[in-house]
Amino acid sequence: MDHKIMILGSGELGKEFIISAQRLGIHTIAVDNYKNAPAMQVADDFEVLNMLNGEALEKAVKKHKPTIIVPEVESIRTSKLFDFEKQGIQVVPTSFAADVTMDREKVRDLASKKLKLKTAKYEYASSKGELIHAVSKIGTPCIVKPLMSSSGKGQSLVKKPAGAAAAWDFAVKGMRGDVARVIVEEFVKFESEITLLTIKQKKGSVLFVKPIGHRQEEGDYRESWLPAKISKSKLEKAQKMSEKMVTKLGGAGLFGVEFFITKNDVYFSELSPRPHDTGMVTLISQNLSQFDLHLRAILGLPIPKIEYEKAGASAVILGDRESKKFSFTGLNKALKDPDVEVRIFGKPTTRKNRRMGMTLAVGKDVKSAVKAAKDAAKKVKIVYG
Repeated sequence: MDHKIMILGSGELGKEFIISAQRLGIHTIAVDNYKNAPAMQVADDFEVLNMLNGEALEKAVKKHKPTIIVPEVESIRTSKLFDFEKQGIQVVPTSFAADVTMDREKVRDLASKKLKLKTAKYEYASSKGELIHAVSKIGTPCIVKPLMSSSGKGQSLVKKPAGAAAAWDFAVKGMRGDVARVIVEEFVKFESEITLLTIKQKKGSVLFVKPIGHRQEEGDYRESWLPAKISKSKLEKAQKMSEKMVTKLGGAGLFGVEFFITKNDVYFSELSPRPHDTGMVTLISQNLSQFDLHLRAILGLPIPKIEYEKAGASAVILGDRESKKFSFTGLNKALKDPDVEVRIFGKPTTRKNRRMGMTLAVGKDVKSAVKAAKDAAKKVKIVYG
């Protein structure tokens, strides 16, 4: 297959995508802002650069001449993606979609104002003072998120108005990009959260992976499972909302679309135009992982059937401090369970609450799969020094 894929963002998700691409013989180039990022370890070529630097990004594209560019993180100078697309390079899913979805403000306004999807009430703020005002307007409790961030970084729950100032400082510390701006969201009393992996094909209907449930802590997920429990009517509502979004964004690829499920309704929450953290569970739950599905959609290859195994689950392995010297122990204990797999991501440094690996498990039902994944994750220890 005569393609060269450049992936912008080379963490664990990028690594698994590169592996899927290499299985089909595709030349890959991994790009990120630090050396020895996980995807760089398995790619054919790599570049280390600040992806917000448009000139550096353009230089890398001219050097490697990719036929496809796959954005994998938010901190990208998206204006350059429009230029690349005009040059005939396929940007995934499109330069328009990448630009819109890199910014929570653009995504939320598209969903709420243009497509009329149900969302939590929200306001924006570009300073500590504006945030304090926005919190008073929305009311507490409320959620504060940077407009550009990943994996829950900079996200916090403001329980009382007095917590608004600290939420601004935390958001600024965790945000990506070069614009200090946040979204303040009404706290929705939901029964569950789901990720709906939605595949927009070049030809053919929009496809869906079974809904994925997940548990969050400090704004980032700790366990995910498939299938999530949700009524047929609510699932159909989420699917219709998701299809509206991906159809508007255009192009082809897999989207991670998040929803709040309440007692009586479904709220659109967020959308990523790429594989999702919680979707790592698909590495064990089915025949085609989210990375395989993303690649097939991008290339216009057929997706005849998604076949599911038993219920699946994932659980994270977290660092608890910053260090460049560390190793892992306990793999022999974790892997004694025949229904468990372990992924060590290969990140060169640890830091507090950084995902360094994960366990995957299958079980006769979701409860047993989650227990197996969590038990295995506890057995894998990070040793420092």
